[in-house]
Amino acid sequence: MSLKILSLLFVLFSFKAFAIEKVKVAEGFEIIWGMDFYENKILLTERRGRIKQLDLKTKKVTLINGGPEVYARGQGGLLDIKLHPQFNKNKRVYLTYAKNLGDRKVTALGYGVLNKNKLENFKDIFLAKGGVADGRKHFGSRITFDEENNIYMTLGDRGHRDNAQDLKTHFGKILKLTDEGKPAKDNPFINNKNALSEIWSLGHRNPQGLFLDAKTKTLYASEHGPRGGDEINIIKKGANYGWPIVSFGKEYWNPMYVGKKRNNHPGMIDAIKQFTPSIAPSGLILYRGEKLSKLKNSLISGSLILTHVNQYHLESKQEFRYFEGLRVRNVALSPLNEIYFSADDGVLYKIN
Repeated sequence: MSLKILSLLFVLFSFKAFAIEKVKVAEGFEIIWGMDFYENKILLTERRGRIKQLDLKTKKVTLINGGPEVYARGQGGLLDIKLHPQFNKNKRVYLTYAKNLGDRKVTALGYGVLNKNKLENFKDIFLAKGGVADGRKHFGSRITFDEENNIYMTLGDRGHRDNAQDLKTHFGKILKLTDEGKPAKDNPFINNKNALSEIWSLGHRNPQGLFLDAKTKTLYASEHGPRGGDEINIIKKGANYGWPIVSFGKEYWNPMYVGKKRNNHPGMIDAIKQFTPSIAPSGLILYRGEKLSKLKNSLISGSLILTHVNQYHLESKQEFRYFEGLRVRNVALSPLNEIYFSADDGVLYKIN
């Protein structure tokens, strides 16, 4: 029997042999959208606009002042939060959020310096530009850092499909930026006068999950489809992920598919996993730890529609669902390889 077959048999045995459970960490929050960790604390965002800090030892919750004014309507609000990789030195906290510019509502990226219970000198470093936008839909947005302190940032198509294929708008794209919000030097369209230089990939509908695997340097993203066709993708430089030309999702108002229901479309990258019916994935991590052997080498995300924590095992290609009945908004991995997730009931959980 080959080593590959033995490995898969061990994986399948692990799924059955090792149970996992959720433990309530804290409660009483509004919708927790983003989370990041430092010194046994969690910094988290509530979608209506507040930043809070949870001390995991004492369970004390502290309000962090100094954040931006947020447009909290529809799918907009205070979105993701990430600490700079050199946070111990510069204390920078990065936020994405929906910003009201009067007749336009855009996804913004900014940072402030954390000093006790306040973000000082918060400033915007990037404002999304481009096409037609619905003021309540598809803001995205998740961010993650690479080893060179560059930022990957997801943006939804803002409710207008054609934006995703238009290189003159940021909507429906994944961007790559410096930690000051400028285009990264290796971006694929940086010398293209007919494209915005911040774009890293295109053809996205509304990606609300993003994770960079430090071991393999693989960037994973998950996004919402319409009535089916949610996707997990491996994001590559300059690649086109098809929306709305190809999709396994259907129109909301009739039984027709959006675009062409197919794989292997010329010039476009297929998803490694598509969900029909939709699970509405939000938040994404890759777990490589040893403690939760049942989840090892799996992509873990939340589900907003089918209400569960979702596991997609990269080797066996199998999917598993846990804690059904919880509308899971985000999944986060701590520096100790512990998995936390937030549900829209205002509770923060840890997986054991």
